[in-house]
Amino acid sequence: QVQLVESGGGLAQPGGSLRLSCAASGRIFSINDMGWYRQAPGKERIVVATITNGGSTNYADSVKGRFTISRDNAKNTVYLQMNSLKPEDTAVYYCNAKIFNGDYNANYWGKGTLVTVSS
Repeated sequence: QVQLVESGGGLAQPGGSLRLSCAASGRIFSINDMGWYRQAPGKERIVVATITNGGSTNYADSVKGRFTISRDNAKNTVYLQMNSLKPEDTAVYYCNAKIFNGDYNANYWGKGTLVTVSS
């Protein structure tokens, strides 16, 4: 059994910052791509940022220059540093990881953490 647990969400003012963390635990042989997605009320879930096992990153155009994704492979953890937050960043943020458990690869999701940007 593999679990992804997010933390770090909450309320921030426009222009403020938050840092999300997501730790993977359980039967993990290796972790490939990790990423953050978000889903705003009434909208579809979309990708925010992804990072490969080697550290290569990709960002949605809407967050480039403001958000930074990173990972600590020793801790099986991925982070999302969010700066210069805007009200349109308000959403539930989900962690995603592609994990090999020694038998097969699977795509795992966290339960989500709410980020609200409001004055």
